[in-house]
Amino acid sequence: MSPLLLAALLWVPAGALTCYGDSGQPVDWFVVYKLPINSGSRDASQSGLRYKYMDQDSGGWRDGAGLINSSAGAVGRSLQPLYRSNTSQIAFLLYNDQPPKATRARDTSSRGHTKGVLLMGQDGGLWLVHSVPRFPPPHSPAGYRWPYNARINGQIVLCVSFPLTQFLKIGKQLTYTYPLVYDHKLEGVFAQKFPDLEDVIKGHHIRHKPWNSSVTLTSQAGATFQSFVKSAQFGDDLYSGWLAGALGSNLQVQFWQNSPGILPSNCSGTWKVLDVTQTAFPGPAGPTFSATEDHSKWCVAPEGPWACVGDMNRNHGEEHRGGGMLCAQLPALWKAFQPLVKAWEPCRDESWARKRRRVHES
Repeated sequence: MSPLLLAALLWVPAGALTCYGDSGQPVDWFVVYKLPINSGSRDASQSGLRYKYMDQDSGGWRDGAGLINSSAGAVGRSLQPLYRSNTSQIAFLLYNDQPPKATRARDTSSRGHTKGVLLMGQDGGLWLVHSVPRFPPPHSPAGYRWPYNARINGQIVLCVSFPLTQFLKIGKQLTYTYPLVYDHKLEGVFAQKFPDLEDVIKGHHIRHKPWNSSVTLTSQAGATFQSFVKSAQFGDDLYSGWLAGALGSNLQVQFWQNSPGILPSNCSGTWKVLDVTQTAFPGPAGPTFSATEDHSKWCVAPEGPWACVGDMNRNHGEEHRGGGMLCAQLPALWKAFQPLVKAWEPCRDESWARKRRRVHES
């Protein structure tokens, strides 16, 4: 396919910024789950690039339409406006505690453990929350790329389309998480409308209580999401220290378990917070993989109806870093995530859970 034809197929009107699904059509939200390198094809060209996809109309998980490094897939197409030569009608913030190598190296230890993209046009935009180090590339003619280092482990991406007014709330939430912004464009009317985003770009963040914040966000199609964020001064695990109680649910949490100071499953409070140890997609082909192969961060209420995607691991270090989760009670989202939990670590102090639970029988 010629470059001109490809550009025409991927063209997105500046005023209609939204998430785009694997079909190439606008969607209200989607989730992409990039599979670990050892969980699929023997074809070396596809190694570590396969993914599962779902949105509000997909009926659950589907195989990705292509590979995660393709500009024609859901993630690449949704981010395509970042890589136009003319970005005069859009605003964007790219933040990542592990920024791309091409950006200036900075000390990230005091910044939030948080990764995402805000992309705004005249009539709305998208918030893309993800777990991918060194992603996405900064604005440049080189365009969309998937980082080589992100091929090995599982990764997750949640994209939600929001009306422009909702970015007032999102900007305020980011002042709690203290993200490392490595590329941005916020000029003219966007700078006037979103002073909190200006503060985020400048590295300003909250310096007084409360150290956590929850807000309701309404998507372009009217779906309700709940953003939970905490600052470094919160000083506790996001999940057992706040989220489980706020949602009124037990939680099964998938997170990167190769970091130091991992927190064990916690059953000390009203609501149990259980560390997922194995994930399995439904169907005879699976795949099934361990939490030590999976860099994604998500949680699900086993009895329903909540499912969340976000930033935070469960370890001692991240009790003292900013970050958050974007949660929803959408039936399609919960029905997709609840069966993924193949096994979890039992609480150490409960006789009923001395053996690892397995929810899928062979």
